[in-house]
Amino acid sequence: MFDTMTITKILGGLCGALLFFLLGSWLASGLYSMGGGHGEGDQAAYVIETEESGSTEAAVVEGLSVEELMASADIAKGAKVFAKCKACHKLEDGANATGPYLYGVVGRAVDTAVGYSYSGALEAVVDVWTPENLFHFLENPKGFAPGTKMGFSGLKKPEDRANVIAYLDSLDN
Repeated sequence: MFDTMTITKILGGLCGALLFFLLGSWLASGLYSMGGGHGEGDQAAYVIETEESGSTEAAVVEGLSVEELMASADIAKGAKVFAKCKACHKLEDGANATGPYLYGVVGRAVDTAVGYSYSGALEAVVDVWTPENLFHFLENPKGFAPGTKMGFSGLKKPEDRANVIAYLDSLDN
């Protein structure tokens, strides 16, 4: 059943596969790094920037309170940041979409948008959408109110959250 030739073929196949993977690894490291090898001084040939790696503005703003951020909020910038929210929310009074309408949301009682079916998770956390409650909710909706239907990951920059809240507050005078 297993003669010498069969065992030789199996070992040859395993060695060939190992050689193939080693050459593939060497080729990939040559394509995706500068420096030509696996040394400590290699630099990535292509770096993907993230919000955390270069955002010094967020670190400066971290020490401010919500009231201080709201005092310096820019309504025009908030309108630009609100573009992320337009996919699920509308600004017209009573016009629900995937999410509830946001006209008059600042100062409104939680879960009271007419015609929208809420999950009930928000009522367990807060009663009214004060600027401070909105500020913390917009940072991480699922973390603030576990079980909420809102699938948005949140606005990480504190100034973006303050700007959006100021924009929403300006809509209903």
